[in-house]
Amino acid sequence: MIHVFKNSAELSKAAAELFAQAAREAVRENGRFTVALTGGSSPVQLYTLLTQKPYVNQIPWEKLFVFWGDERWVPLTDDRSNYKMALDTLLSKVPVPASQIFPMWSKEASPEEFAQQYENQLHQQFNNSTPQFDLILLGMGDDGHTASLFPGTSVLAEKEKWVQAYYLEPQQMHRITLTAPIINQAKKILFLTYGEKKALALYEVLEGERNPTNYPSQLIQPQQGEAMWLVDDAAAKKLLGQE
Repeated sequence: MIHVFKNSAELSKAAAELFAQAAREAVRENGRFTVALTGGSSPVQLYTLLTQKPYVNQIPWEKLFVFWGDERWVPLTDDRSNYKMALDTLLSKVPVPASQIFPMWSKEASPEEFAQQYENQLHQQFNNSTPQFDLILLGMGDDGHTASLFPGTSVLAEKEKWVQAYYLEPQQMHRITLTAPIINQAKKILFLTYGEKKALALYEVLEGERNPTNYPSQLIQPQQGEAMWLVDDAAAKKLLGQE
């Protein structure tokens, strides 16, 4: 489902409303809200809004269990860290218990070892059943990647692991990510995509031929849940009916 907004501010407001609604529904039904956050620039406006009225008062923060969809393998104090960005813009400003926040990094393990540890944490937090997040937030790069599912990488073919770490040669660094099969288990997935630089990739992902090796965001097709694309006019300009 695609929703087109005039600009990133309107897009982020809609995302905040959907976040708050999903949190309330999950807590009402199951007593907690499990969410996987995204990094990059796309969610900054959203995270800032969530700390402000009316949203900050609409969300049962003490019932949140916070995970990440992916991470750069850098210390949590590094400016490149998705955790640090979320901490600075959101988590340091709302009362989520620290024991319910699960960063994707450890100085005590290698990336590959920690990927298994993170998967073990998911087993524990989801009672040894396949994780079904209430909400996963995702962005999309101008190359069509999402989470740390980058074009041409072997992680795109992963079917068994829930979490995988690997060395991303073009960036000269390790990445750790939820795999596509686990993302696709989510009840709701929100893609936040804006800006003219995303227009070509967005067109290829949504209306082009199926080629997830080149455009990994095509892998995100939940079987039972819902994927919603929140995009702005600039990103949507190549889509059918938008020109």
